[in-house]
Amino acid sequence: MSPPTVCILAGGLGSRLGDAVRDTPKPLLPVAGRPFLDWQLALLAAHGVRRVVLCVGYLGERIEAVIGPRRHGIEIVYRFDPPGLAGTAGALRGARDALGDAFQVLYGDTYLRIDYAAVWERFATSGRLGLMTVLRNAGAWDTSNVVLSDDGEIVVYDKEQRHPDMAWIDYGLGCLTAEALDLLPGEPDLSVVYRELAARGQLAAYVAEHRFYEIGTPSALAETERFLMRADPPGGPPAPRSDPPPTPAGEPGSPT
Repeated sequence: MSPPTVCILAGGLGSRLGDAVRDTPKPLLPVAGRPFLDWQLALLAAHGVRRVVLCVGYLGERIEAVIGPRRHGIEIVYRFDPPGLAGTAGALRGARDALGDAFQVLYGDTYLRIDYAAVWERFATSGRLGLMTVLRNAGAWDTSNVVLSDDGEIVVYDKEQRHPDMAWIDYGLGCLTAEALDLLPGEPDLSVVYRELAARGQLAAYVAEHRFYEIGTPSALAETERFLMRADPPGGPPAPRSDPPPTPAGEPGSPT
């Protein structure tokens, strides 16, 4: 059961990358010989995704010109972020006409090896307004921000207030209903919407098995390039292999 639509939030400035994004939007940065967004789309296509909504902002016209309306068999719909700093939740509201009643959402700088169809099926059968994929972290990749109960339910999600039982981290892939966007209509930050969903018992969980890769900092980009250089086949997701040791907590390597 593949998701009807995957939304990629790709409107950020990428300021931590410095001069690398002065003339090139982060999704188009060359990684292992291809624009990073091309790697993302190839991975989604390999998992049966056939429609993507790209929320773009900074140099979004360049992204549309390079990627076009179809890539790897995926229909691509572009939505430009509303004027001003709309934030991640604001970008979703600005694209609401293209997203439908429910959709998956991920960030434009993350490469996530996960079964996207299985995530969607879990969400569709959960009866919740949202779902968050989580990774067992215990401070390894970055600061943990999720408390998961023994039966696999999200008890707490909070990026600001730490809890002693936080051993999991937001993996960077979620599912949302359109109704979830109405809970906090003026809130710009998607993480706050997720926090509210968790507090209301409306945020299901799906446990990821593989670490994430991302390109948010120069060191993380270099690490992701090393990984994708080993991708097999070149046009699709890497073959299963053991993950390297985690980046120490506090170092780059988190999609959050």
